[in-house]
This record gives sequence, C-alpha cells and structure tokens, in this order.
Amino acid sequence: MELANELRRALDGLCANGKPEVRENGEWLAGLEGVQYEVSAQGEAALLHLWSAQQSLVRRVLRVAEDSRDRVVLEVSRFGYSRHAKLEFLAGGARPESRRVEREQFSTRLRRILTDHFPDETVESLVTSADLHHSISGSYTRGLLRRGSEACAVLAASPNEDGATIDGALTFGLIWLQHARDRARRYSVRGLRLFLPHRSSTVTAHRMAALASPQEVELYEYHPKYWRVRRIARSSAGNSDTSVVPRREIEQAIAAAMPLAERIRRLAPEAIRVGVAPATQEVTLRFRGLEIARWRLGDMWYGLGDGQAPLNPEKWPAVEALVRQLETQRHPLASDTKQRLYRAQAERWLETMVAADPARIDARLDPRHIYAQVPAFSSGDRGIIDLLGVTRDGRLAVLELKASEDIQLVMQAVDYWLRVRFHHDKDEFRRFGYFPEVPLSAKPPLLFLVAPGFRFHPSIDIVLRYLSPEIEIARIALAENWRRGLRVVFRQ
Repeated sequence: MELANELRRALDGLCANGKPEVRENGEWLAGLEGVQYEVSAQGEAALLHLWSAQQSLVRRVLRVAEDSRDRVVLEVSRFGYSRHAKLEFLAGGARPESRRVEREQFSTRLRRILTDHFPDETVESLVTSADLHHSISGSYTRGLLRRGSEACAVLAASPNEDGATIDGALTFGLIWLQHARDRARRYSVRGLRLFLPHRSSTVTAHRMAALASPQEVELYEYHPKYWRVRRIARSSAGNSDTSVVPRREIEQAIAAAMPLAERIRRLAPEAIRVGVAPATQEVTLRFRGLEIARWRLGDMWYGLGDGQAPLNPEKWPAVEALVRQLETQRHPLASDTKQRLYRAQAERWLETMVAADPARIDARLDPRHIYAQVPAFSSGDRGIIDLLGVTRDGRLAVLELKASEDIQLVMQAVDYWLRVRFHHDKDEFRRFGYFPEVPLSAKPPLLFLVAPGFRFHPSIDIVLRYLSPEIEIARIALAENWRRGLRVVFRQ
C-alpha cells in the first residue's frame, strides 16, 4: 500500500501540468500519447494500468527509482520477461510525435548523404526504431553500407538531439557494430561510421582514443544547413575542457568558509562532509552526499535543491531541524527506504562511502589520498561521480561510481581516464599539490567501475571488448544494500 500511495503521489504531481511522455527502456511509447493511469496495491508492489485511445499497458511496479518535478522513473516487471524494465514519465519538452517526424526526415536526408558521399556503396538499410532486445536506442538512425562482400555499419544522430544523446553515439555505435557483425552471413562488417552534427564531435573524437583499433571507427560531421560532410581526424587528446585546479586554491576556499561550515558540520560530524564544487570556489556541505548548504562569495546558503535560502542567525533552528530530519530519514538503517530523502543523490552517498574507505574497493588503494573530480571540467559539476586515488605503490587509480544501471558507464569512465592520463603525463598532479610525498608511477592509471552487482548494464561487455588493452579495468560489484556498508560481492 505504501508503494501504491507513493506512486500515485509521484504521477499526480508530474501530470498536474499536462500529460507526460511515456518511455520504456528508452523507447517512446507513441500509442500512450495523452495517457491516463490507475494505481492499485499488489502486496509490497503496485499495479500500474496505463491506457489511451490507441494502447493499453499494465506493469507491476517494484519501486520508484526517481521522482522529480520533470521526471518519474519506475522499475517494473513485465509478464514473460525475467529482466526488470525502466518505465519513464517525462514532463514538458517537445512533443514525441514531432521528434519522431524529425528523426524520420533526418533518416531520409542521411540516405542521400550516404549515397552522394559513398557512390560505390549501396545503402542496405536505415532504421530509426529502437531494438530493446539488443540495447539499441531509437534516438539514432542506423544501417549498413555494402560493397561486394564487405559492409560498414552506420549510426547517426540528427541535429535536433540533445548533447547527451550525441555524446552517447560511440557507445550505441559499438553495440550496433557488434550486432551487425553477429548477424552477418554473406558479408563481413569491417567497421563503423558515425555521423554527428556540425561542431558536436569533440567528445566522441576524444573517446575514440581509448579504442583498441581506432581505425575501425570513422567519424564524420555534417552541416545541418548545407548537408556537407567532412571526416574528423582521430584525436589523441581532446582535453581542452578539463584542468587541474591547484590544491592550495581548494584549501583556501575551504578555510574561508570554515567559520560557518564547521558550525554546521558539528551538527552531525559523522555524516556531513565539506568540499568544493568542481571548477568553482564554492564550498559545499553534504549530508551523506546530499547537499544541504553552500558557501559562495562570503555568504552561506542552506536548504535542499533549488530551495536554498541565505543563512542568518534567525535561520539556525531551521538548519538544525533539517539535519535532525536527515539523521532519521537518510540513515543507513532507516526504516523507510522508499521515501525521497533516503533515495536522493544515491551516487553522491556512495561517493562519500568510497572516499572514506577506498581500500574496501581494492586493498591496493591508499586511503590517505582520494579526490573528487580531479581534473575538473570547465562546465563544473557534470552530475557524474569520478574519484581519483592512488595505489600504495604510487599508481594513479580512477574510480567511476554508479548507483543505478547506465549503458554509458564505460565510455564516461574511459573519457575521464583519458583526461587523467593526459594531465598525469604533464606532471600536473604533482606540480599542483596532489598526492603529497607520493612518488607517482609513470604507468597508465588503473580504472575501477564500481556499482551494485545487478546495476551493471549487460551491454557494457560489448563496449569493453573494443577498448585498448592499455586500459586496465576492474569491475567491482557491490551488495545491493551498500548503504549499510560497502561489501564487494565480486571483482572482475
């Protein structure tokens, strides 16, 4: 009954401003345009009935994975499937129908581009629909170009896709390449061609440096206005948007904030951590990963999310009340693990636990030296959790943390690994005060992928097989109840 009530509240809040877009495992469910819904309790789970004039759908809801003003994400089970699915409700934004039309129009234009640019090859197929069984997103147009007994896989993003979709093209391109190779019978698939909008390929070009055979992937940009195409040279660096902030600058910012920050920290010294927001001089205070206060330009602000307010003497009782609430609701042994404050910022919570005891992840890691998002991205906090540590024998170690399933885990991790290696080769960590008195090894960094055991997306194995053997990767699977203590269930 509790889950049913929580689900009903979440959907009622999201739908207050209009009918949402519904997606299952990333695929837009077009038939549920103008959706209506009904929620009923089913033991500890909840039954969700969705219907519209075109389609009806019933799912058993296991938990509300995310609940925000613009998005509700549910973990659901489907009849006849052993694997759980992700059901998303998205508020606002462009209407799905127009997005589908845009993608179909782009697919037609892409066919002309391929025909003009590769006149000796035949466009075997082009599709935009998702293939959920093989984890291929419907956000891209994909197909094959063929000449004789050889073919080349193609994947392209339309100019109307958002930045995250465009940056994710390499992951889905490799998955599509492997699928095309697995099903090829009368020809061989020699490689992949990626097509991205003008001036959007920097991240992809950078990530291609992590491939074992970069020559297997050709990267192109097209101009959406003139539809001209140019090939992009493989990048060996692409680190212009990261920098290493001198450690003394971070320490100075924390010192300036400490008179106020320390008073807040003393309210729950075991749970509250003080840090600096990446690429800024703003000091943050987080309660088991959840930001509760921020110091900027000499003033302290407190509160959760966008509701932060200036802290003055009259507001101290409110701060104390907030911390008392979090001590109850955001405690590892909290009785209600489904309420919002317990679930919020799960990866940040995981970050605080790993940073406090990195040797739990791997005994080689030195617990004295662990840093959050160093080097820092010029865009600030990306919402991606990266930790940089060092082994006891001086080898750098990158830790990528995920609390939920993410198909982009590997590419995001190697992206950061490439940047760490770049700055390490320039000796910037030592020069800027990191890892004091530790002789850093010249070897490439180690890479640890850390997530609960059942939260590793099955398709990451495909991506891993295309990476350079220079990148030494360890997959660390945690017990599902990791908030109660880090326990590694397997290492691979």
